[in-house]
Amino acid sequence: MVRTPLTPWERDRGERFGALLREARGARSMVEVAAAAGISSETLRKIETGRAPTPAFFTVAALAYALDLSLDDLAAACAPAEDDEALSA
Repeated sequence: MVRTPLTPWERDRGERFGALLREARGARSMVEVAAAAGISSETLRKIETGRAPTPAFFTVAALAYALDLSLDDLAAACAPAEDDEALSA
């Protein structure tokens, strides 16, 4: 299966998502948060740096739980701004 290349908007959304996770992680180590979410620290690093901009739903849900974030807040933070909608078209 060939994966469709990501759009600029999707890459930007992944970077915003990663920044949000880094901010929510605060002083906690990447290893600590990854273990609490049941993922590898390498996976968390890739998500936080935008190298994995489209993580699976259950990965996002596990990170939200580990970081005490609501899925609604994550979705709102990563939703397109009105200016961004032109990029996603």
